[in-house]
Amino acid sequence: MSEKPWGGRFTEKTDPSVESFTSSIAFDKRLYIYDIEGSIAHCRMLAKQLIITEEEASQIVEGLLKIARDIERGDFELHESLEDIHMNIEAQLTTDIGAVAQKLHTARSRNDQVLLDVRMYMRDEVTNIVMALTGLRQALVELAKNHMDVIMPGYTHMQPAQPVLFSHHLMAYYEMFSRDRARFKEALSRINVMPLGSAALAGTTYPIDMKHTAELLGFPEISANSMDAVGSRDFIMEFLAAAAICMVHMSRLSEELILWSSAEFGFVEIPDAFATGSSIMPQKKNPDVPELVRGKAGRVFGSLTALLTMMKGLPLSYNRDMQEDKEPLFDTVDTLKGCLEVYEKLLPRLKVDSTAMEKGASRGFMVATDMADYLVTKGVAFRDAHRCVGEVVRHSIDEKKDLRELSLGDLKKFSQAFDEDIFELLTIEQMINRRTSLGGTAKKNVKKAIKKAEETLKLEVAEHEPDKQEKA
Repeated sequence: MSEKPWGGRFTEKTDPSVESFTSSIAFDKRLYIYDIEGSIAHCRMLAKQLIITEEEASQIVEGLLKIARDIERGDFELHESLEDIHMNIEAQLTTDIGAVAQKLHTARSRNDQVLLDVRMYMRDEVTNIVMALTGLRQALVELAKNHMDVIMPGYTHMQPAQPVLFSHHLMAYYEMFSRDRARFKEALSRINVMPLGSAALAGTTYPIDMKHTAELLGFPEISANSMDAVGSRDFIMEFLAAAAICMVHMSRLSEELILWSSAEFGFVEIPDAFATGSSIMPQKKNPDVPELVRGKAGRVFGSLTALLTMMKGLPLSYNRDMQEDKEPLFDTVDTLKGCLEVYEKLLPRLKVDSTAMEKGASRGFMVATDMADYLVTKGVAFRDAHRCVGEVVRHSIDEKKDLRELSLGDLKKFSQAFDEDIFELLTIEQMINRRTSLGGTAKKNVKKAIKKAEETLKLEVAEHEPDKQEKA
């Protein structure tokens, strides 16, 4: 099993340390089903083009299907000396059906073969991630809908700024994850390109039919340049970039859940099933899931940086450095899918303390902007109104009073424009519902946003149904 397919050129056996160093079987074995599917399509194309006979093609296809069953049952032995899953499958096929197996590699190279497998793998996994983002956004929308009336403090610079609806805050993440989904969908269009037929770098002299192979494998597009096909990894980099941005959003949500679940905030409680305790402090309930999601963001960033660094100095076309694309890719897929899955399950069970949130929205002089806006409606220039209310805030701090505790007489010391109607505008509900500008936190705006999101998600679920049925 250790004989190399390129052995004719060499006079020495590969050193065992080199075999171990160059082997990728430990991680690329997950590509086995794509390698077999791609090989079957390639084989059928070769028979159609009379490059091999139908009888030979039948033997090869039957042999490949048997190997697929063996791998699924765990009856397939992997050999590090054969480097990767592709050579392991080819070697076993030769053992099983004899010399005819050697014809399978006609008109292809491992360069285009590997790229085909990776693109097929990514096509499936990116589709899974797109579906997971629909599920996560559904959880956010449902949480927002169920807490429509909850008011919380909105922050800038982590300082209390203005009151907002909790549902409005959640819908901000819905928008972020919607853009993430759009990025992955767009990336999918560049992943779904068939490279098989590009061979090592220059194409092949055999009369192959790449269009037929693409149709068999469900590729809508074929690579336009053989050197680009085997020598580029930007479709992986684009995926990693989209994953990194998505993990930024996951990490920001995690940070808020960590803060909100602390004793200092007390806005939410993470369900027991998604938290852990301390080995020494009996009272502890730690937000481990959000902390791990926050930590895993750096892992995904590292994968993107690794691939960018690996590719930046490579001349065309293929270089063995490119074997290093798979571990960052696989790790990112696993990491992102895991984070999306756990949050889709956690969010519906999040316990929201509306009393603590609304209490927080009453602190920090958050009525100040509305007070300044009130003065503007009375004819005061905004900059003058801003300065005036700043002085009122300073006075309130000195008196240890909230702005709403000041009397009309107190306010008139700073501006004669204040009148009795000021107090009607300084309730939290008024401050929320008067912010009716497009995208603002007014309840009617948020209700519209949730309704629109539900309609969008319904269409997405319908779009995903064929994918689910196909996988089943």
